Amino acid sequence: MSQTQHIHIRVFLEYLRFQKRYSQHTIVSYQNDLNGFFDFLLAQYNETELPKIKSIYIRSWMAELKAADNSSKTINRKISALKTFFKYQLKQGLIGTSPMVTVVSPKQSKRLPEFVAQQDIDTLFDAVEFPDDWDGRTERLVLLLLYSTGVRQAELIGLKEEHIDFSKSTIKVLGKGSKERIIPISSKLISLIELYIKEKSLYLDQLTSNKEYLLVKKNGKKLYPKWVYNLVKKYLSLVTTITKKSPHVLRHTFATHLTNNGADLNAVKELLGHSSLAATQIYTHNTIEKLKDIYKKAHPKA
Repeated sequence: MSQTQHIHIRVFLEYLRFQKRYSQHTIVSYQNDLNGFFDFLLAQYNETELPKIKSIYIRSWMAELKAADNSSKTINRKISALKTFFKYQLKQGLIGTSPMVTVVSPKQSKRLPEFVAQQDIDTLFDAVEFPDDWDGRTERLVLLLLYSTGVRQAELIGLKEEHIDFSKSTIKVLGKGSKERIIPISSKLISLIELYIKEKSLYLDQLTSNKEYLLVKKNGKKLYPKWVYNLVKKYLSLVTTITKKSPHVLRHTFATHLTNNGADLNAVKELLGHSSLAATQIYTHNTIEKLKDIYKKAHPKA
């Protein structure tokens, strides 16, 4: 890749970081996708100059991605990154027409999000024994917060003590694009959080403890993604046989249980921090499947 293309990508990523306020995870994904695309252009066409990039180059890249067994979802994500990149270059006047205009994204089959059944969630919190130490207390609270609020893993890790409003039983969450949202929680959960904060002084060395963040490990440091992922996988493996056992599955579970119990879709959208209702509507499919099952079992002519 030429030095010029490095500069174009760097400026674009800075735009995403400082103006669009994209998360670091998203920016890294964009960077990898763009680097992969321009490496392909250089290898196949010996071309990386923006005005000379043609739609056929992009379709050839898509074909290579497909041949390498990339899923439609992965390819669509990479195409989305290119669309945003070239839209920015058009806005900057570096190209006259975007080569993405005639590029059609591959169709993506809709998969219903996996979720943990209600009885398995009950088993997790009512029957599973957690270690009687600081990590055990943290693990249980992590699982409760993920299921009770539907927050993303990064949002959970970033929760601070000051984000808890004990008088109103709410938490403030800093979501994608630094957008804030307020999520109500039960009085029981707010009491557990209050107890957890008080017990920090009993279980942790106050000289090393990170008092800013709500959830910390026994060494006093804030949580990190791999630690959270591993604990969720460990405990979900005890109560469910679903394929995916990640923090995001508990977010799906939160949304699915709300919609299955009649929650307004717009309210679920706000709780999840979705920017559009379209992203939330997938959870209605689980509700429909539940209604179909009830119909088949209960209706004489089903």
